[in-house]
Amino acid sequence: MTSAPEPSKQGPLVGLLVTCLVDLFRPNVAFAAIKLLEAGGARVEVPRAQTCCGQPAYNSGDRADAVSIARQVVQTFERFDYVVAPSGSCAGMVKVHYPRLLADDPDFADRAEALASKTFELTSFLVDVLGLTHVDASYRGSVTYHDSCSSLRELQVRDAPRRLLASVDGLTLVELAESEVCCGFGGTFSVKYPDISGAILDAKLRNILATGASCVLAGDLGCLMHIAGRLARERAGIEARHVAEVLAGMTEVPAIAAPRQMR
Repeated sequence: MTSAPEPSKQGPLVGLLVTCLVDLFRPNVAFAAIKLLEAGGARVEVPRAQTCCGQPAYNSGDRADAVSIARQVVQTFERFDYVVAPSGSCAGMVKVHYPRLLADDPDFADRAEALASKTFELTSFLVDVLGLTHVDASYRGSVTYHDSCSSLRELQVRDAPRRLLASVDGLTLVELAESEVCCGFGGTFSVKYPDISGAILDAKLRNILATGASCVLAGDLGCLMHIAGRLARERAGIEARHVAEVLAGMTEVPAIAAPRQMR
């Protein structure tokens, strides 16, 4: 008499919110995120219907378009067990701002709250939900880490990326002075107030150079592209990479470069 087979243990179904910048400028980050999520036991889907999270419209005061986009994102991602973004700013938009944006919408208020409760920044999800403590990756060299404003202040993500980086073979993390201070990007802020943005970036660059690290990491591509542009102009010889690329061991692609109009 044969025993019945044990029921299969499937991991949570994760909808990956790729983000506009990753889709347009750095697809390698999405592939790295998928690799990490699957290594942690999750099943991953990338909905084709996904669009921008609506943050640019929201930050610019275009409430009507922001609401329309938010509704579409809710409809696209609410079927998943979790929503994960390799971006603190986009995850923060869904988790923090959608419930406020749709609070008066009788058809979407509760749905926005439900989506917010299961939306996470990538490294936070890996550590705090999947319980990942070690990654199978190596990196020969020293890195420093910039905490983006959205990740740190909206989502309170600080320890998760550092815990995972500590498991990367050969990597040395050199803490960045004032790592919690803005890089000056701030989305449309850098366009509206270029002089202030540039001054903030100058201070960030000095702190990066002072670490002696060969690479600066972050969890938000907007920050990294902003920093990468100044590093390139100064010929600093320091790479900029998304933390997911290092954690996934996918650093064979060239380092991040800023779009030409941002350089």
